[in-house]
Amino acid sequence: MRSVALKDRVPLGPKGPLGVLVDPMTWRAAPYLLVTGIVGLGWFMVLSITIPASLTLSIVWVGVPLIMATVLMWRGGAMLERRLLHAAFGVRIADPYRPRPERGVGAHLRWLLSDPATWQDLGYLLMLLPLGAVEVALSFGLWFASITFLVQPLLYLVYATGGGYSDLMVGDWAPGAWIAALFGGLLLVLTAYLVRGMAWLHGTLATVLLGGNEEERLRASRARGIDAAEAERRRIERDLHDGAQQRLLSVAVDLGRAQAKFDSEPDEVRMLIAQAHAGTKAAIAELRNLARGIHPAILSDRGLDAALSGLAARAPIRVDVSVELDERPPPAVESIAYFIVAETLANMAKHSGATEASVTLIRDYRGVVVDVWDNGIGGALLSPGGGLSGLADRAATIDGVMVVHSPVGGPTLIRAELPCEW
Repeated sequence: MRSVALKDRVPLGPKGPLGVLVDPMTWRAAPYLLVTGIVGLGWFMVLSITIPASLTLSIVWVGVPLIMATVLMWRGGAMLERRLLHAAFGVRIADPYRPRPERGVGAHLRWLLSDPATWQDLGYLLMLLPLGAVEVALSFGLWFASITFLVQPLLYLVYATGGGYSDLMVGDWAPGAWIAALFGGLLLVLTAYLVRGMAWLHGTLATVLLGGNEEERLRASRARGIDAAEAERRRIERDLHDGAQQRLLSVAVDLGRAQAKFDSEPDEVRMLIAQAHAGTKAAIAELRNLARGIHPAILSDRGLDAALSGLAARAPIRVDVSVELDERPPPAVESIAYFIVAETLANMAKHSGATEASVTLIRDYRGVVVDVWDNGIGGALLSPGGGLSGLADRAATIDGVMVVHSPVGGPTLIRAELPCEW
């Protein structure tokens, strides 16, 4: 699985006081920082009860499922935190867990307890209480002070027109109210910068704890890449053996028979030569298709926009293609993006029953993002050994990640995020 790199953590946002105030990331991070202490307190209370209880009951059989339920609970909480961090801070952290075993309570228990990510999740949830307490205190105090100073002219206006004196007023002098408002504006900018700083710090700590072990993740990514390359090699070998090789063998046999009958049976010789000619053309077509499956020439010559438009033109339904790339990405990224779209469209034509689809490629701060959408019946899964799993393995060769959202009844969205540097 893929955790975020350093460049994927909370972006600093637009430069300048006005930029940090109008940046949506500031206002998405602020509510999270105001409630994170409460969330941390809730997790501390729940875990302080369930962990001792499950360990105490482990001396009898009921403790084993309770331990599994407790661990699954905090792993679910960590998974939710990863989604919230992405929504609040823009930090994208993939779930770094080891593959789940096929069956067996004992195997599942060992899987849960031996995975380092399980204990890193627990550490993060326990860290939320002290970290959140500091974040809530600073955030609430700074926002409250900023707003209080900013509304001083309004409070003075109410006071001057016969209203009561508010405890929030800093004085009953009109120039003083405007000076306080100016100070409040400066304090608001400072608060926005501090919010972004706390968001960056929180996102960095979350990346370390919730992103899993980087070395183990890279080993798994390389292993999946090697497996994908080996599967591709076997496919090419099988296609050559079953297709072009058999046709060329048939051509050789026909030419041998024609040579043997060249003088005695000229009519049959002409027929055999015609068969050999047709077989040669068929073999050339198969080799051309195989070469296109390895790396299409149009992709090298004209780039992703033209190559994906060609795929869309060959699809049995209408497929809208939108490619928004200022520059061509590296060849490896182009190739992986192309084959993800090609395989996804092929699966859609076979299984989805869709009537329309779209392909979108954009570049953001993470790299190239590929979205393939269709309005079919849904139900697509990233199952081991399946075609979509092979695409995910192909993306993993460059440390990319692929996500499938395909509820039963549709629609289906397949997204691949391919990190790269131009």
